[in-house]
Amino acid sequence: MITIKSIAITALLASATAGFHSNFALAQASQGSQASQPAAAAAGSATTPLAGARMAGQGTLRFLGFDIYRARLWVQPGFDAGNYAAHPLALELTYQRNFTAEAIAKRSMEEMRRVGSFSAQQATRWQQLLQEALPDVKPGDRLLGVYQPGAGAVFQMGGRVVGEVPDPEFARLFFGIWLSPQTSEPGLRAELIAAPRTAGQP
Repeated sequence: MITIKSIAITALLASATAGFHSNFALAQASQGSQASQPAAAAAGSATTPLAGARMAGQGTLRFLGFDIYRARLWVQPGFDAGNYAAHPLALELTYQRNFTAEAIAKRSMEEMRRVGSFSAQQATRWQQLLQEALPDVKPGDRLLGVYQPGAGAVFQMGGRVVGEVPDPEFARLFFGIWLSPQTSEPGLRAELIAAPRTAGQP
């Protein structure tokens, strides 16, 4: 069964094969995690990425005991987790490992199939668009995805737009990787939507 964790481990293997981080090994994972802690801590001081929103929740994706990334979700007042696609939202991932855009895009297509069905042709098109929109990432990088209903997905890093996929259906399924009830990581979803009813309140 394909899971969010499958995206993580497949991306790690693909990156190693491509030479993106040929010196990476699980034996070095502890050292890499420690090196990324200052950048992850700095993420706590980030400004609100969505007008009128506050952070609803946060959680960490782990694989074999190692941190893969920390996720944080911002939503506006009135957010309904059961109908997440009807609301603007922002999701930030602070990475603790190296990943290539190609590996992330490829595995994201598999994960999105848990949320909804789409054709092989659509998958090919979306995978290419996502790969072009995303940068390769390294430990400490913070990638922000902003969703607007009916508009698609915009990706930012370091306060600037690095890419976008202007397809509403793609965006609904993509953010559903984390927010849909069909997610492969219900525990992480629960952490992200921990306080949706109070998000945006003083």
